[in-house]
Amino acid sequence: MDHDNRELEQQRTLAQALKRAELTTEQLWLRYFGLGGDAGLIDVDAYVHGLGGLAPVQRDVLAHAVNERLDELTPPHRAAYSRPIRGRNPDAGPLAALVRLLEDTELAPPERLPAVAEAAGGVLGVRVTVYLADYDQRLLHPLPTASDGDRRPLEVETTLAGRAFRHVELLPSETPGPRLWVPLLDGVERLGVLEIAVVDPDDLYDPGLRTQCRWVSMLLGHLVTLLTQHGDALDRVRLRTPRTIDGELIWSLLPPLTAGVDSFVVTGVVEPRQDVSGDAFDYSLSETTATLIVLDAVGHDLRSGLIAATALAAHRTARRAGHGLYEQARAVDDAIHDQFGEGAFATAVLAEVDLATGRLRYLNAGHPEPLVMRAGKVVKPLTGGRRPPLGLGLRELTIAEEALQPDDWLVVYTDGITGATDGAGEPFGRERLVDFLHREAATGHPPPETARRLVRSVLAHQHDGVLADDATVLIARWTDPRNPTP
Repeated sequence: MDHDNRELEQQRTLAQALKRAELTTEQLWLRYFGLGGDAGLIDVDAYVHGLGGLAPVQRDVLAHAVNERLDELTPPHRAAYSRPIRGRNPDAGPLAALVRLLEDTELAPPERLPAVAEAAGGVLGVRVTVYLADYDQRLLHPLPTASDGDRRPLEVETTLAGRAFRHVELLPSETPGPRLWVPLLDGVERLGVLEIAVVDPDDLYDPGLRTQCRWVSMLLGHLVTLLTQHGDALDRVRLRTPRTIDGELIWSLLPPLTAGVDSFVVTGVVEPRQDVSGDAFDYSLSETTATLIVLDAVGHDLRSGLIAATALAAHRTARRAGHGLYEQARAVDDAIHDQFGEGAFATAVLAEVDLATGRLRYLNAGHPEPLVMRAGKVVKPLTGGRRPPLGLGLRELTIAEEALQPDDWLVVYTDGITGATDGAGEPFGRERLVDFLHREAATGHPPPETARRLVRSVLAHQHDGVLADDATVLIARWTDPRNPTP
């Protein structure tokens, strides 16, 4: 059947189905619009009555709107059971693809993930290729499959796939072959992108397919994180340079680099990612509270990594026992002193945010002053709650408070950020950091992208691009829970 005949047949069957669906044209248009259709009511009315045409994608959305209504009115005829019976596994469609992912990874090693993703895509009639971002967030690396193992990494900064990753948006590409670039996320943490290859370029703009691809991406993102925990194959793709022992120690203790709850998003970066010494961060998110810590242990060797690891463990122990900032600080202070004796310490910022009100409580143990950003500007450093570094005895301890406003950003960093020096010995400095944050706020980048770009800016400033000290930044954004920012 040629193109014109297919269009006429589709128009005829739609008119017939619309009669059985018991819908007015206005009711049909509302359903169609809710599914993502963008033709006007007059155009839809003309098409339904054979007086005009619509683009193929719009015709398909319209057909889907009618078919949904028919499913509501005339479910398949089956013999009745004495009680409600749950449905069996689906054979086709998006739910079948998600079930395929779950079942095929139940006992799968990480190496099998690309083949599982490809098989799930086949259920949807598309081809799925997984690209994972390396830990430096410079390249997107394809996970090879038996049918296509010669793909090359893609630049995060210069490619359409990289743009989808950076801005967390789904992007179509019609050349060299029609494909969708879909961000690969675990919650709000960026892991890479999916390449969704389609046969018909019109499919790139099919709202149903786009929604289904996002579902697949969300589940695959969870699976990437889970499979990484019991195998090294995916980690090898993302880790381009072997870590040192102290780097591996710290990285094994860090939480996901990005996480969020309804009104709060937090993201952290530790650089260098292969040779960390004493920098670390942690957080805990609940329905009511966000608890944060950023610390910098003295030294630049394995001992500093052990101090940082001990501090994180002590902080988590106190936090999980339900203790507040004072008890958390005391636990870290005692643990460092008891395990490492005189001369061992860590600077740190500990903070709690009430997610309902934005009330921020914090203390600063010898650390650089955190910054508060509001409406794209750094409005103040947080100068309160100061005390000596942890490990040197608590002495007096004051918990400072600050009232965050909706959409405020909290920026906590270590001195490796401001201390990076160029060839002339000029440090990056707080003034340059503030200027960078102002420029980034004007671009509208979310916290994870801002943190990534900050580290790149610090490395570009650093002479030879090799940091003399760990550089860590943690950025958190609080929004009004009654009107959360996407």
